[in-house]
Amino acid sequence: MVLNRRDMILGLTAAGLILPNVANAATQVLGGHAFGSTWRVVADNGTDPALIRSTVQAVIDQTDREMSPYQAASALTRFNTRDTLAPQNMPQALCDVTAKALAIATLTGGAFDPTVGPMVARHGFGPIKGRLGTFADIAVRGDRIQKASPNLTLDLCGIAKGYALDQIVSQLSGIGLTAALIEVGGEVMTIGHHPDGRTWQVVIADPVAQDFRALDVIDPQGYALATSGHAANGVSGPIGTSHIINPRHMRPATTTLASVSVLANTALEADAFATALCAAGPEDGVVLAQQIGIAALFVTDGINTPERVITGTFAQHLLS
Repeated sequence: MVLNRRDMILGLTAAGLILPNVANAATQVLGGHAFGSTWRVVADNGTDPALIRSTVQAVIDQTDREMSPYQAASALTRFNTRDTLAPQNMPQALCDVTAKALAIATLTGGAFDPTVGPMVARHGFGPIKGRLGTFADIAVRGDRIQKASPNLTLDLCGIAKGYALDQIVSQLSGIGLTAALIEVGGEVMTIGHHPDGRTWQVVIADPVAQDFRALDVIDPQGYALATSGHAANGVSGPIGTSHIINPRHMRPATTTLASVSVLANTALEADAFATALCAAGPEDGVVLAQQIGIAALFVTDGINTPERVITGTFAQHLLS
C-alpha cells in the first residue's frame, strides 16, 4: 500500500517525527518496509527479534491483502472494481475499518471521506478510478459492504495504516513485549516505558524547515500519535498542490496548513482525524478539533517561523 500522506523513505525524520535517545544497550531496534514506507520497533532485549519481525510482517501483509488500493488482488480492489449494487462479502477487518471510516466521516461532517479516491487519483496521487460520491452511499452490514452506485469506490489510505499499527501493538503485547515503541509510516504507539525506566519521547519536526529541525518534544503517555501534512507527496512550485483532498470542496487542501499532529486513543483514530483536520484547513480544522475535542497541534506555514495552534489536551504532552 503506497501511502497518501507525509510518508518516509528516511523513517521518522521525513515523516515529521524522530525518536530522541531511544536506543541503548538495553534495547534492540528493528525495522523494515511497510506500505511504501517503513516500520520500526524499539524494544527491550528480552524478546526474540525474529518473532518481532514475523509478528509485524504478518499484520502488514494482512492489511495489504485486504485494504490496499495498489494491490490488484486485494479485497478493497475487488470491491472497487465490481459494478454490482448487491452487498459484497468482504473480510471482517475490512468491514470493521470501513465502518469506523464511515463513523468518523459522519463525526467530522465529511472532512474525512473514504470515497475521495478518484479525486486523489485525478491529481496524480493514487490509483483509484471511479465515480465521485459520498460516504453516505456506502453501507456496512456485518461482513458485507454495499455501494449505492456501481462505480463508487473506497479509499482507506487515511485510516488503514492506523489500523495496522493498532494490530501490531496488540500482537506484540500478545507475544510478551512490555517495553516498546512502535512506528509505522510516521505514526507512533508505545508499550510501557523505556527499559531504563523513563517515558518514551518523540520529536515533532518543523514541517516548514528546509532541513530537519525539531519543533516540539512530546510524551505520548500511551496515546497514539499521527501527523498529516502536504510536503512529502505534494507538488511544489509557484502554486502548491496537496495530495490531501478537502472533501467539502472536492479540491486539494490548502497548503497554508503545513501539518497536523493528533493524539488519540487508537492509531486508527489518530490517522483518520489527522487526515480530516489537515483536509479541513487552518481555520475550519481548528474549529472542528475544538468541537469534537481532538488533541491536536496545527502548524501553519509562517513567513519566517511556523505558527502553532494547540487544541484539546495536546499541551499536556509537550515537553519543550
